[in-house]
Amino acid sequence: MAIKFQYNKTSLQQLEKQLKIRVRTLPIIKNKESALRMEVKRCKAEAATLEKSLDEKVQAYEDMLALWCEFDPSLVAVDNVHMGVKKIAGVCVPLLEKVDFKVRPYSMFNAPRWYADGLHQLQELARIAIECEFTVAKLNLLEYARKKTTQKVNLFEKVQIPGYEDALRKIKRFMEDEENLSKSSQKIMKSHHERKEGDV
Repeated sequence: MAIKFQYNKTSLQQLEKQLKIRVRTLPIIKNKESALRMEVKRCKAEAATLEKSLDEKVQAYEDMLALWCEFDPSLVAVDNVHMGVKKIAGVCVPLLEKVDFKVRPYSMFNAPRWYADGLHQLQELARIAIECEFTVAKLNLLEYARKKTTQKVNLFEKVQIPGYEDALRKIKRFMEDEENLSKSSQKIMKSHHERKEGDV
């Protein structure tokens, strides 16, 4: 990225100001990136734990597959999912607060005795699956924010800060050269003037 500048003091001051802002902001962005990196790692571990828990629950249900054939799946349904929002390192992520289930009434005398446990287990399975979805959504948001922050750190560190420093160096050299030329021309003019006065 080429930084546009002019060889004058105003441009020099503006570039110094921009460089100062970037140098001051860089540690903050680096801290945000490391916080996001840690949170992504934690979220991946949480997602893996939930996936494992979900798989274990499903495996437990497969052992009792013959019983589940008798079960009426329309007895229980997800009624409402209560969601919150949490800010992690400046990124808003969804947070599962509570899952409401709608349980249809059934005859406790006509239904098998394990129906109550079955309903509870299905609710638990659905809650874990929903929590898993929330964790994956949170992970995707955090991963995207971390990538963007890493790009910004790289932009500042590898492109903009060196670019501004280079531009400032060029302007300072130009101004020094100009000043040296001005002094040299003044000396030459002075020596010419003295020689003319000496000739008269």
